[in-house]
Amino acid sequence: MTSSADLPDVFDPPDPGPTVGPFPVAGLVRRARRILGLSQNRMARFAKVAPSTVARVEAGNLAPSLAVLDRLLGAAGLYLVVVDQNGRIIQPMAVWDDTRDGAGRRYPAHLDTILDPEPGEWWADIYGLARPPETYHRCPVEREMRRRLSVWEVRVAQNRAVPRPPNPDRYG
Repeated sequence: MTSSADLPDVFDPPDPGPTVGPFPVAGLVRRARRILGLSQNRMARFAKVAPSTVARVEAGNLAPSLAVLDRLLGAAGLYLVVVDQNGRIIQPMAVWDDTRDGAGRRYPAHLDTILDPEPGEWWADIYGLARPPETYHRCPVEREMRRRLSVWEVRVAQNRAVPRPPNPDRYG
């Protein structure tokens, strides 16, 4: 049996070219420009950036901001996306203007916001405090239980053989 050290260099991945950080940004911008069949000047005009910006990004000498990279790729009809390990596109969280506290601050993103909470859903019900129009689950264990139950209910085909997670309302 051969070890990985004995394998020829043919199995090594090809060099992605100049990179900015771990991503081959220069190659992506060049590919976007080739898709359009444009010169650097014309792509810069479509993307509303300076021609020198396109040249410096393609040469790997400039790390563009996300806004500039989005404009450069968008000129070719391409989009920036975030994917998980399985290649599924991750959607951004929705932003609702009506989920702000009395001081106008957004509730923390890691908490599940509850609009018009039912009796017992607000963490301060046990203290008899006035009920707000919105709140969130503070207990991380309860939040995780609710998430698991929600995932189990939504992904029915995936979870046919998986027993139903416990109902968090039974423990509240």
